[in-house]
Amino acid sequence: MGKDSKAKGGKGGDKGGAKGGDKAKGGKDKAEGGQKEAKGGNAVNVRHILCEKQSKCLEAMEKLKAGERFSEVAAKYSEDKARSGGSLGWMTRGSMVGPFQDAAFALPVSTMGNPTYTDPPVKTKFGYHIIMVEGKK
Repeated sequence: MGKDSKAKGGKGGDKGGAKGGDKAKGGKDKAEGGQKEAKGGNAVNVRHILCEKQSKCLEAMEKLKAGERFSEVAAKYSEDKARSGGSLGWMTRGSMVGPFQDAAFALPVSTMGNPTYTDPPVKTKFGYHIIMVEGKK
């Protein structure tokens, strides 16, 4: 094995081989990083409205469509502990239930003034969620 390593290094030249190797490695890292970004990063700043019953969640959705602010609808309709306008804060990949996580990382970043949210609501073991994402990293 030692001879093979030397032979490979000798063919490319020590300086050229090292530079080429670094570029190739750097290129791979950048490509992997790009793929991660395309998937939506590793954390999302997420808000949601959680309702046990689909009918209540759809009622909340109608309020959003009518132009009410996401945080106000969340305060009125959400049935979980995220009462502060539905904010769950920064959530990392792997810390959310499957369907919620898939939806959260698929959504584009949007603002409270012009939210992009899941329509129809996402069903999980906790109930029905209307999800919006305020940031990704």
